[in-house]
Amino acid sequence: MTIRYSKDHEYIRVDGDVGTIGITDYAQNALGDVVFVELPSVGKTLAKGGEAAVVESVKAASEVFSPVSGTVVEVNSELEATPATVNEDPAGKGWFMKVKLSTPAELDDLLDEAAYQDFLKTL
Repeated sequence: MTIRYSKDHEYIRVDGDVGTIGITDYAQNALGDVVFVELPSVGKTLAKGGEAAVVESVKAASEVFSPVSGTVVEVNSELEATPATVNEDPAGKGWFMKVKLSTPAELDDLLDEAAYQDFLKTL
């Protein structure tokens, strides 16, 4: 299993040809208390860097961008009822969607854990 990060603070945890996408702990801290999550529909085709979901917090609404291109195969519908899960466990139960990768080579453009931690130090 591989985990990669975007500079927009999304993560993707890849197992085979499916990636689980969510926002990082840094992102959920920056957003504050999440009060609403709008997820894409299953079957939707996502483009790398395109809008994949929307998160609303007490501070603002933000887009969640897809770190890769692919087709949504599953969404975490529990987030619609309990959006605070994004704050409580962003890398675990707070995942947003699972995407079947259409271009796995796009993962090479993302940051690994060490590079993402170094990137955070520059913010």
